[in-house]
Amino acid sequence: MTKTVVVYHSGYGHTQRVAQFVAEGAKATVIAIDADGNITDADWEALDAADAIIFGSPTYMGMASWQFKKFADATSKRWFSSAWKDKVAGGFTISASPSGDKLSTVQYFITLAMQQGMVWVGQPAMNDGNINRIGSNSGVMAQVGPTSPAADIPQGDLDTAKAYGERVAAVAAKLRG
Repeated sequence: MTKTVVVYHSGYGHTQRVAQFVAEGAKATVIAIDADGNITDADWEALDAADAIIFGSPTYMGMASWQFKKFADATSKRWFSSAWKDKVAGGFTISASPSGDKLSTVQYFITLAMQQGMVWVGQPAMNDGNINRIGSNSGVMAQVGPTSPAADIPQGDLDTAKAYGERVAAVAAKLRG
C-alpha cells in the first residue's frame, strides 16, 4: 500500500476544492499550507513518509502563491539530504482566466520535483470538452470565473482532478511494488 499526500495552498477555497478531488482519487492525506505559508512538524513527517506528493496552488499573477513558494523554499532541508529522492510527484492549479499562465505554476512544481530528485507524473487524458478541457498534459489545470465561488468549478475539471489523483497513486504503487 502506497502513501500519497496532497499538499496545497488555497487563498479563497478554489484550490482546496480541487485538492479534495485529487485526494479522493489518490486516497491521499491532505495538508493545507496556512495563510502564512507554514505547515506543522507532523505535516513534514507525513510528507517525508509519503511515496507520492501532489503539489497544488492557485495561479496568482502567473505563478504559484507566495505561501506555496515559502513552503517550497522550506523543502531545501529535504533537498540537502535527498529525503524525497525517487518519490512520485504531481501537481495541479486553478485560476480565473482560461490561460492565466497556469502552465508557469505547473512548470514550477515540475522544477521543484526535479530538484528534489522526484519522478513526475503527467496527465494523459485527451481533451474531450469535459475531461482535461483545458488540455494540460503536464498536470491538472482548472478554471472558474473571477467572481465565481468554488462550487462553480466545472465538474469536468473536478473529474480530471480525481482521475489524476488515481493516476499518481497508481504510478507510485507500480514503482514501489
